[in-house]
Amino acid sequence: MPAEDADGSLVAISDLHVGYAENRALVEALRPASPRDWLIVAGDVGDTAADVEWALGLLAGRFDTVVWAPGNHELWTPQGDPVTLRGVARYQHLVRRCRELGVLTPEDPYPVWRGPGGPVLVAPLFLLYDYSWRPAGFDTREAALAEAYRTGIVCTDEFLLHPDPYPSRHEWCAARVAETARRLAERDPALPTVLVNHWPLVREPTRVLRYPIFAQWCGTEATADWHRRFDAAAVVYGHLHIPRTTWHDGVRFEEVSVGYPREWRPRGVPPGRVRQILPAPDGVPPTAW
Repeated sequence: MPAEDADGSLVAISDLHVGYAENRALVEALRPASPRDWLIVAGDVGDTAADVEWALGLLAGRFDTVVWAPGNHELWTPQGDPVTLRGVARYQHLVRRCRELGVLTPEDPYPVWRGPGGPVLVAPLFLLYDYSWRPAGFDTREAALAEAYRTGIVCTDEFLLHPDPYPSRHEWCAARVAETARRLAERDPALPTVLVNHWPLVREPTRVLRYPIFAQWCGTEATADWHRRFDAAAVVYGHLHIPRTTWHDGVRFEEVSVGYPREWRPRGVPPGRVRQILPAPDGVPPTAW
């Protein structure tokens, strides 16, 4: 975007889940308010490679720039998907398709938003989780997982998200965290960041989950200080399907998910709207954590 552009916004959405017909219709109706709008898509576009490509391709044709960070659903290898790749190979396949569509990914150089509220470095992240957000009284990953299985609160990732060639999801997470921290540390220190990750970077948003034991599939303690460490002007995430604005250490966190139709139908706000990230919207109500 040219530096002289005075309009346009950096907006975000996540958890589109376009396998649902109602959600697909929401995406079909999604359009920018300005031809210079950038759109952040913070994961869980769909369960199949074809659905991900359809939605991101549609949005890339409408918005000036689309920035995508993957969620767990994109990484699933579900039965019936002609793309049978698993783990890293599946992720790399989606990155290649995004590049063909003109969509920016965590593997590309981080772009700089120079519109209103900028300049800021927009950093799409892919970090996964490592089961470190365990319930009280469970000191090991194995114990927390065993309790989840005992109670029946088990994430579908355990069956469909394969870490190949890593031995486990938490080891894949550790590798992603280390590489991403290195890249962020090498950024221009004069630029603040907008950090975008499907999973929340801090644990506090998971405290309101109906089933707190599910938090072990929601992030990692390794990123607890990243909003301070990497000078975040805002943090964007999804995954929890609890859209809201909260603040942590004075940094604005935006949960931008659409969620499943059964979740958004009862809400008193129209579904499928993007959330403005920059310029910071007036009157954003601070929610203390």
